Amino acid sequence: MPDRPVKRPFESRSDVSNPESFIQEVTEEVRRDRLYSYFRRYGWIPALIVLAVVGGTAWTEWSKARDAAQAQAFGDSVLDALDLGGAEARQQALSAVPANGAQKAVLALLLASDPTQDRAASLASLEALAADTAQPQSYRDLAVLRRVILAGADLPVADRRAMLEPVAAAGRPFRPLALEQLAYLLVEDGDTAAAISALRALTQDQQAPAGLRGRAGQMIVALGGDTAPAGDAG
Repeated sequence: MPDRPVKRPFESRSDVSNPESFIQEVTEEVRRDRLYSYFRRYGWIPALIVLAVVGGTAWTEWSKARDAAQAQAFGDSVLDALDLGGAEARQQALSAVPANGAQKAVLALLLASDPTQDRAASLASLEALAADTAQPQSYRDLAVLRRVILAGADLPVADRRAMLEPVAAAGRPFRPLALEQLAYLLVEDGDTAAAISALRALTQDQQAPAGLRGRAGQMIVALGGDTAPAGDAG
């Protein structure tokens, strides 16, 4: 009776006759084990990323809601203060309104909007706002314009011109208004020809509002000038 063949390890595997297939299967097993090991070791990182994204979204929405509530509360307080009858009562109520950031600039402009009651306080409020570098440039420029107009002849022409010239620079939001005030300073200096030339340029300035261009044209006529640029007549 012939001897039975001895069964060797792995002989039952279908790929025992194919060493490359066997090696590939072992390699895949090793990779799978390594991948599971990585998941066990570093799986918390994706979870942390998801939590961070969800938490960041929640924080953003909460911040928006908080800012909206603060803005509404500020607006309500300002409206309540402006509804008061007397100028002094309005000033006191506005001064007591809690404010932060740009809200302080709005309050400063509002406090300076009723100068007949306390002109000195209005000028001081505008000066403080113009010098506050923490505020947006647009609010500071508006404070400068308001202060120059309110101070009038109490400030020398040279001082007012020095304050207005930066506001009249290209790209500044209140450039046309500053140019208008600079033209009026030329009138105050007695330089009518230069004032007419500056006002005529404003009538052609597309950045200037229609009302400002109309005022410039009226001032040119009042000064005895012609609104049409030289060479356009006829």
